[in-house]
Amino acid sequence: MNAKTVLPAVAMTAVSMVLTLAVVVMWLGTAMPWPVALVVGLGIDGGWLATLAYERRLAAQGDHSNAVTAVGWSFGLIATGVLIAHAFTAEGSAGAWLAVAWLPIAAKALWLVHGLWERTALTGEALDAIQGIQQEARDEAAVARARLRAEAATEETRLTAVTQAGARVAHVQAKTAETLSRAWSTLETARKGEDTGQALTSVTARVTPDVTPQWELPVWGPTEPVSAFALESAGALTDDALDALVDRIRHSETPALSYREMASRFRTAGHSASEVRLRAAWKRVA
Repeated sequence: MNAKTVLPAVAMTAVSMVLTLAVVVMWLGTAMPWPVALVVGLGIDGGWLATLAYERRLAAQGDHSNAVTAVGWSFGLIATGVLIAHAFTAEGSAGAWLAVAWLPIAAKALWLVHGLWERTALTGEALDAIQGIQQEARDEAAVARARLRAEAATEETRLTAVTQAGARVAHVQAKTAETLSRAWSTLETARKGEDTGQALTSVTARVTPDVTPQWELPVWGPTEPVSAFALESAGALTDDALDALVDRIRHSETPALSYREMASRFRTAGHSASEVRLRAAWKRVA
């Protein structure tokens, strides 16, 4: 894995050193003997290479020296300065030399990137452990989302059933009220009829003499429709009472009952509670 960063850094360093040496020999060779110019170029490259080697040694030991780093960057800036100066003094090819003047600085930057790579590199076992932790977290999040969706669907189904039951009760009450209203209307008509009153008077006089018959209809009061949610809220248990009841049903047998068995016996006994409250009570006592 280190080859991904060290090979580009080595290649860029070699190219910049060869280019610096060639420029120094070509540029200074016209003003001094070429062996002297060669020594100057090798001095720049040698100083750069020596500081780079020392930096790598310190990095292998887990250490760092700001002074050595500053010296290494100084040699890189000197090499870049030589290339820029040669570009401005060259005739007809200044742009080409300026285009490659950044290579020494680029080489130092690549070595910096390689050093950061080494300081943050992890072993294969650590990477596998990290991937396992991330996968476990994703699995737990997916299970939690599925559980929430299932509970939401169950609650929606329960509310729909309660609402439909309330609507059926209200419909039956409305039909009963209408039927009773028609029956009371018929009785009222019969009570107020002249022939009917005489017949009732003649019958009552034989049974109870000297008593004027009073045939009054029973009072039929208004009815109130039953709300859908009133079916469940009526006689609702408190949380403490619900917890105690759930705990008693759960430990009614040995071993303790599961949630499904407890819920079945809870509802068979005639108790009423929503699925959400019943499951919450189960979690609190279990």
